[in-house]
Amino acid sequence: MHNTHDPRVLPLREGVKPSCIVLPGTGAGSCLDFLAQRLSGVSRQGWLDRIERGEVVDELGRCIEVATPLLHGLRVYYYREVVTEPEVPFEARVLFQDAHILVADKPHFLPVTPGGSYLQNTLLIRLKNQLGLPDLSPVHRIDRDTAGLVLFAIRRQDRGAYQALFRQRTVHKAYEAIAPWNPAVAFPREHASRMQESENFIRMQEVDGVPNSFTHMELLEHNERWGRYALSPVSGKRHQLRVHMASLGLGLKGDGLYPVVDDAAEGDFSRPLMLLAKTLEFQDPMTGQQHKFSTQQSLGALPRD
Repeated sequence: MHNTHDPRVLPLREGVKPSCIVLPGTGAGSCLDFLAQRLSGVSRQGWLDRIERGEVVDELGRCIEVATPLLHGLRVYYYREVVTEPEVPFEARVLFQDAHILVADKPHFLPVTPGGSYLQNTLLIRLKNQLGLPDLSPVHRIDRDTAGLVLFAIRRQDRGAYQALFRQRTVHKAYEAIAPWNPAVAFPREHASRMQESENFIRMQEVDGVPNSFTHMELLEHNERWGRYALSPVSGKRHQLRVHMASLGLGLKGDGLYPVVDDAAEGDFSRPLMLLAKTLEFQDPMTGQQHKFSTQQSLGALPRD
């Protein structure tokens, strides 16, 4: 599947680009048969309804019809739809915007990009619609559960230059977290491990082998039970900070995935993850300017319970 598209084929709809899938090189039947089987999250009737509305087209802008054969290698475009989307009653703030980048301060619970049951209630789509920026795209990601700074490229042609900063590890990222305090675990410390996906695809895990994830950790303050930590990831593995802290027996307060799955019910906003993307620092590859951005949010005082 691909996210790029020719706007002449299908335009943006409420800030959302159409999705694209390439028909396979082998197989028989109709295009409808393939879509209903390959993208089974939508029922066959659902695909029929979209086809009848003219919302499934090929790369030349021709509407797919019920009898359209499986034309091998053809790109087919369609709009992603969500039947019932959860409402996220929190708003992001735009902290900085120029001709090249936008920096947003994301609240807890708001996904960065569409996925699962979230489409309009995502940071990307909200910003596209609010600011009229059709080519806006995130340069990096933070979890839905994490609050704080997210960097976006405004122009498609600039995206690669900003993504390269993260690949080359020339962006300094600092996070703040609240987690249990254990006097037996010494700080500051460097945590290095090899991370990979677990059998539960939602979660990551540490395994034996050459480390591919690195985090610098400091203890800022603590009381009898809880500590405030400064976490600086060198690498950018999914859930890295959550996994590294949990592996020390210091699972973040409010974490519904680590060390064990205990996620809150949909619509329950009472238990935010105590993880905040606090600062981003880098030299802008387009302007040469040295940037340092800081969140306006706070994790609050250390809990007592």
